[in-house]
Formats: sequence, C-alpha cells, structure tokens
Amino acid sequence: MMMGKIDELRPLSALRLLEIWRETQKAEPLERAILCNAQVLAESCFYQDKAVFRNGEDVLAALTTREMETLLRRLGGQEPPGPAGVNPQFCPERFAALKGE
Repeated sequence: MMMGKIDELRPLSALRLLEIWRETQKAEPLERAILCNAQVLAESCFYQDKAVFRNGEDVLAALTTREMETLLRRLGGQEPPGPAGVNPQFCPERFAALKGE
C-alpha cells in the first residue's frame, strides 16, 4: 500500500484548489471529482520531503478510492472513516443486551 510511504500531508492554498477544479472542468461530472481529488493528493503527499506522486494519474494507479478518501479526510483535518463495512454507531454492549446475554 502506497499510503505507508506518506509521512506528510501539505494542504494546498485555496487558489491552487480552485485552479485544480478549473483544470478538471472539461471532464465528465462523475469523473471530475476523482480527477480533482487525485491531483490534490499528488500535490499534497510527501515522504521524506519529496513528492510521493508525479501527478494525479499516479495517484489513481497506486491508491484505492478508500485510501484516497482517508488521505483527503486527514488533509482536511477529519478523522478517517472506520474499516469498510463497520458501522461507527454500533454498540456491542447494547447488541449483547438485546440478544439477552
């Protein structure tokens, strides 16, 4: 997994984010978001002070959408989502009580 080779996420300026958004404007609406996010990650991910990815295409080739989401959330200062298929609202104690244990 490429994410292990990322030790720093550098946020981009608002102007650069707008430029990336404009650069992806001609893409189909469903493709635009992933292309834009890939470019943001390409410019934000570093390992030992060197860029991890050359461009957005490298990001798309190396990461899953789940990995991209995790990095984007971290870049935005949010907690990454839990493992796939895990309900963050699940309470094991309540579940056990409902089962009668």
